[in-house]
Amino acid sequence: MVFLLVCPAICVAGNDSLLNALKAEIGKKEVYNNAKEARIRQLKQRRAALSSADYGAQYDVCVKLYDEYRSYQYDSAYVYVNKLKDLSIAMNDMSRAYYSQIKLGFILLSSGMFKETFDCMNNVNPKLLNDSMKVEYYFIMYRCNSDLSKFNADKYFAPKYMQASRAYIDSAIGLTQPGLVNRIYYTGLKYMLANDHEKGSAELAKLLAPNMPISMHLRAMIACSLGQMYLRQGKQEQGTAMLMQSAVADLRSSTKENMALFTLSEQLYKTGNTKDAYSFIQLAKADADFYGARQRKLQIGAILPLVAAAEINHTESEKRTILKYLLAITALASLVVWFAVMIYKQLGRLKVKERIIEEKNTQLKGVNHRLLEDAHIKEEYIGQFFKIISGYILKLEKLKMSVDTKLSIKKYDDIRTIINNINIKNERAILYHSFDHIFLKIFPNFIPVFNSLFDEKDQIWPQEDEVLNTDLRIFALIRLGIDDNETIAKILEYSVNTIYVYKMRVKAKAKNPEQFEQCIMGIKAVAPVDL
Repeated sequence: MVFLLVCPAICVAGNDSLLNALKAEIGKKEVYNNAKEARIRQLKQRRAALSSADYGAQYDVCVKLYDEYRSYQYDSAYVYVNKLKDLSIAMNDMSRAYYSQIKLGFILLSSGMFKETFDCMNNVNPKLLNDSMKVEYYFIMYRCNSDLSKFNADKYFAPKYMQASRAYIDSAIGLTQPGLVNRIYYTGLKYMLANDHEKGSAELAKLLAPNMPISMHLRAMIACSLGQMYLRQGKQEQGTAMLMQSAVADLRSSTKENMALFTLSEQLYKTGNTKDAYSFIQLAKADADFYGARQRKLQIGAILPLVAAAEINHTESEKRTILKYLLAITALASLVVWFAVMIYKQLGRLKVKERIIEEKNTQLKGVNHRLLEDAHIKEEYIGQFFKIISGYILKLEKLKMSVDTKLSIKKYDDIRTIINNINIKNERAILYHSFDHIFLKIFPNFIPVFNSLFDEKDQIWPQEDEVLNTDLRIFALIRLGIDDNETIAKILEYSVNTIYVYKMRVKAKAKNPEQFEQCIMGIKAVAPVDL
């Protein structure tokens, strides 16, 4: 997949595609993590093969290991930065020792430990650093003061930190050559710091051209900063697009200390996309936990309950809607059965002529034929149930009128035959058949996922002539939220005790009986479902 970070107009037009691309990259997360772990293992093997007295070679490999861990895992990065300090002392190289301090300052800042970062950086003597080390030193001091100002948000102390951050970013810019990547990047951040987002976004956008030689991690940081500036300018679509592309770059570079996913989930929450917002903020929390980013955990903890509550409300609303439809169908089906029983009892006391029997038998066959056709319609399922019920009521009304008419001419014998042709059991089977198809339309993976909870010998599969069998139908109702045995018994025409026995027998065979019902409720429906 080509990573495009070029024209904001293209990003706006393809936000849905970008969102799908981000989800696809999330699915590859472990692939990227495994590749990073493989690189780390190779570096550790290379270091183990070196002589412990070869301080220079040891130092170079430890720098590479630190670079792999610096935005991936704080604890491991801390271990290797301390090894760098020890090796610098062993080589009596103060320049490298100070440079190790700078690297320590970076991970302390990434972990959200501001005081420790200042303490660490105050021990560095910039005069003993070369220009590239000084640039890194000034950049970390800029970030530390800027981040602390945003974290404090205090009208007395924050301006002091902001003033210091401006001075440090100016110092970093002064040591870089015009036209170089760092010069452009720092200039864009300087404008961002001054709230001149139009100039800042113009500068950073230069770095996203396809020919710019920048790392995937730097792309992620640039895109995240650019996205934040677009949002502050009111360019919501462009800002969201940049955040999504930044998140993709973070995933590809296995960056755990990141800002994009958290900021993106916050933005999606504000625009009403609670489902994706909740999914992304959980991933952001997992990354923060893995890295050990204290400040990021606090930021996520502040918004996570709001996003989770909104997603729960959305899910519950959908569940209540489905339940209402199911209850309406059940009530109407029960009404049809009740009418059929009442007519059966009435016709049981009457006899009619042969002509009436033949006429009504033909009509009932027509009704049954239409019912079979209705069972196979794959659109407007709920509306179709209303049509079926309406058809029953109309036919029953005609039947009643005809029976009353024939009663007047005393054709009794033939009425009993037509009564016997009314097959209540068959009508209920048709209702179950319709329910099964609707349910599997909503939950197409229900049967294979259900059986994955059992050993192969205990799995429950419907026969060739079945859609769902009784065991599956009971747990289909439970998945829809109908977990009361008495209600299930009424719907399926079993005793409450029979339903209880079915449930306990199936649950006892599960791989994990204690979590079985939770696993059932976790089976996913297709989305969106248009009934």
